[in-house]
Amino acid sequence: MSGEIYRELRGSILSRTPVGLVSVTGVADAAGASTALAAKLLVRSQVATLGTLGDPELDRVVARDAVAMLERGVSGTRHYGPHGEARREDIEVFVESFVSPPKLIVFGAVDFTRALVEIARVLGFVVTVCDARAVFATPARFPSADEVVVDWPDRYLEQVGSSLGPRDAVCVLTHDTKFDVPAILGALSTGVGYIGAMGSRRTHAQRWERLLEAGADEGELRARLMSPIGLDVGARTPEETAVSICAEIIAVRSGRAQRAMAPLRDGTGPIH
Repeated sequence: MSGEIYRELRGSILSRTPVGLVSVTGVADAAGASTALAAKLLVRSQVATLGTLGDPELDRVVARDAVAMLERGVSGTRHYGPHGEARREDIEVFVESFVSPPKLIVFGAVDFTRALVEIARVLGFVVTVCDARAVFATPARFPSADEVVVDWPDRYLEQVGSSLGPRDAVCVLTHDTKFDVPAILGALSTGVGYIGAMGSRRTHAQRWERLLEAGADEGELRARLMSPIGLDVGARTPEETAVSICAEIIAVRSGRAQRAMAPLRDGTGPIH
């Protein structure tokens, strides 16, 4: 690894700036001599790449794919032709993503929030609890939260919404229209990967109508809003409900939400 790539990689990791390092791990004879084993390419979203894999077009295609992986926070092996051709296995690269911990914003300083904060912290989330009611939104009530904010949901999302991405989550645990409708509308305007809202099916139906009245797009609601929140695991206690919610967040993030309740015993494909 060149000194410049190492310095940029180290600086990005220390500053918690998402960065991906692409390394060539295999080269077939047919790929030619332009691509060297262990060649490196440093990629960052909306920043010029650093280094080269030996071919400009290969660099372009690999950088595009690596940035997409970086945005999802995943690492893995990919294969290309000598000039970045798809469905070829001349060149094998490993994309290693270095990303900041995912964020979870919980709107509503309610009884279920504390359990959700604690479970989410175990999973590595940086957790913020936000509620406009100062008497409820206190660090003393949510000692495990990284941050407790007293603010209205829509106003808070205006401040932080641009920083939310596919790995992040927003959970709305209130049952009050003046809180949950602005929170959901605000979350829909961001790139956050998961949006969930707590409530009974009756509450969900009433909230759905209010969201449509407030201007929400019905197609986007169906695609992005998980409500009632959580997987149907029979949860009753706040702790069980928190596990149900976090399991759904994982399922949505991994693209397995449609079959998340299928036992691994009954499946046939890979489990990761």
